[in-house]
Amino acid sequence: MQTPQFKKSSLSIAITLAFCGAAGVARAQTAEEASKGETVLPTVQVKASADASSAGLPAEYRGGQVARGGRLGLLGNIDIMDSPFSSTSYTQALIQDQQARSVGDVLQNDPGVRVARGFGNYQELYVIRGFPVNSDDLAYNGLYGLLPRQFVSTELLERVEVFRGANAFLNGAAPGGGGIGGMINLVPKRAPNEPLTQATAGIDSGGQKYIAADTARRFGPDGSTGIRINAAHRGGDTAIDDERRELNLFSVGVDHRSRDFRLSADAGYQNHKLDRARPSVDVADGVAVPSVPRASANYAQPWSYSDERDVFGTVRGEYDLTQDVIAWAAAGTRRGRENNSLANPEVFNAAGDTHAYRFDNARKDTVYTGELGIRAKLRTGSIGHTLSASASTFHAEERNAYALSTFNGITSNLYNPVASAPPPATAVLGGTLSDPLVTRKTRLSSVALADTLALAEGRLLVTLGARHQTIREDSYDYTTGAGTASYDESAVTPVAGVVFKASSKLSFYANYIEALSKGPVAGATARNAGQVFDPYRSRQKEIGVKYDAGNYGLSAALFTTSQPMGLLDPTTNLFGIDGEQKNRGLELSVYGAPARGLRLLGGVTLLDAKQERTGLGTTDGNDVIGVPDVQANLGAEWDVPGVRGLALNGRVVYTASQYADAANTQEVPAWTRLDAGVRYVTMFGKQAVTLRGQIENLANRRYWASAGGYPGAGYLVQGAPRTLVVSASLDF
Repeated sequence: MQTPQFKKSSLSIAITLAFCGAAGVARAQTAEEASKGETVLPTVQVKASADASSAGLPAEYRGGQVARGGRLGLLGNIDIMDSPFSSTSYTQALIQDQQARSVGDVLQNDPGVRVARGFGNYQELYVIRGFPVNSDDLAYNGLYGLLPRQFVSTELLERVEVFRGANAFLNGAAPGGGGIGGMINLVPKRAPNEPLTQATAGIDSGGQKYIAADTARRFGPDGSTGIRINAAHRGGDTAIDDERRELNLFSVGVDHRSRDFRLSADAGYQNHKLDRARPSVDVADGVAVPSVPRASANYAQPWSYSDERDVFGTVRGEYDLTQDVIAWAAAGTRRGRENNSLANPEVFNAAGDTHAYRFDNARKDTVYTGELGIRAKLRTGSIGHTLSASASTFHAEERNAYALSTFNGITSNLYNPVASAPPPATAVLGGTLSDPLVTRKTRLSSVALADTLALAEGRLLVTLGARHQTIREDSYDYTTGAGTASYDESAVTPVAGVVFKASSKLSFYANYIEALSKGPVAGATARNAGQVFDPYRSRQKEIGVKYDAGNYGLSAALFTTSQPMGLLDPTTNLFGIDGEQKNRGLELSVYGAPARGLRLLGGVTLLDAKQERTGLGTTDGNDVIGVPDVQANLGAEWDVPGVRGLALNGRVVYTASQYADAANTQEVPAWTRLDAGVRYVTMFGKQAVTLRGQIENLANRRYWASAGGYPGAGYLVQGAPRTLVVSASLDF
């Protein structure tokens, strides 16, 4: 079951002035600079195999913000110019320079992605090509379900790899039902070749403080064994009135490499607490989308909270059977616990009056997952082959209980919030909060086979393959534990991809690929709450072109994807599969360093997402909830001439209008956000010091950042107010 769901001070002004004109990012010194006798700032390059592969991580592209490639499921790491798909891998340098706190912060750079929120809760949700990807469906070093399901802190991560498009063949069915518009793989940190000891401290304009440590060493002959330890703490008020967040994190990553064997393992702990976090807002049928409250306003009830604690681990090994044959195995597990007390307001008139009810929830998750695979290279005449095969398994057990107060018993106003005492959550009960029963079991298993053929001396690459996937889902009564529904379905999802390399700088590509998703579950407010629907298949066709100028890259992609659509009928309050969502789009992107000292990252996504064959046809041709026609991002970094180590950056994010209802009567206005920052790298004795300052939402724009994210629901999430984030990092 899904859980429902600038402050200015003299200190912040002083910090702003202190950092104005002072910022930068450590970059490798050129030979020309060294010859002039200039001070060399220490840099760290991670060359260890973060994914236990012989090739290691794909190299960074010019500018250091993205990489030259990333993981494509069982196909392994593939260079962007050799891939018949669209993807971007964001680097740790970008994460650190932008002081990104979560995966969602990193994805603010991606024109194909918008960040929303889970149904009624505070779970990060990523809308890729107009389709939602829950944080349940994030992959960690290639395996699903191992990371915290509501929020993933970036201190864990070396890279954030975004794959755009359906991907059941590459990665298997996503356990949370995503994988239609894309998927996200998170790559853990590894020990670099040189010793690393870094401490960082920072503060946000709301008063939230931050401290973190990152240390790594390599041991043994030729540094064959490495260990990297990360710890972080965030705590205090945010830029939103009376909102408080706390994060505690600890992780360890180890790796070992020998002549023909590579091994890596990770273990982590994350505890994330929210008190009086600003909730999402529902809008009653027939009511226009309300004007946005002031940017820092908070309409949460004072007793609302959300706590999440997770422990997780994974291990991956790879062995060279011969020079051209590699076998691998991976496994992982997670134990998670969540407790929430929530009250999401629903606006029911033009004055912004709201009503709400209390929703308490307790949830426990246990996940086990694993994968075996083999990859071989061979030739048949003039044709080269890369054969890949894998088998995977996933098992998740969810324990859940909930309690509700009387519906609409909490009255308030969106613009003048009223604090209420917590009403007793005894009107509706589902299980026991102190001891939740098993309410769902999910079992996924699959086998996959692929061949990438290299023809015309490697200028033409053809990938063909298929995955046989089985999805088994069992649901149980919250109170008695008795089985209520079950399905066990299998399907074969094929793939066909072609890359034609017209030159070393220009590639054309096309693909056909499918998604296979487990069926959605009716939400808690539906009359058929908890009903599990059968799995469904989505189909994608895509063509594109990629250009690599050496110092900058350009890409364009045209795609179409269709998916059966889940809707909540407002007249019967029944959730069901009704019609089809069809998304067509054009993606344009740019990345790299087109001029000395200038780095660009961004693009435009044009989307046409329509409802088709719905019920009586009353909404046929209407826009899909929460999908704008235009998304655009452009970020730039500029190294200030004559001031070594100083850089300025800015980013513009634009999202066109979207609808919060299937009838397209509730329109959410378009919005534009501007972010700006400065960085400065200098030496303090023999140590490098990096000072960073970033202002998010510089104009303090008030806006609804997203609408919906859960099938058939159009809840609104307000964008964050102006937030100043400053930090200092010291490399020992």
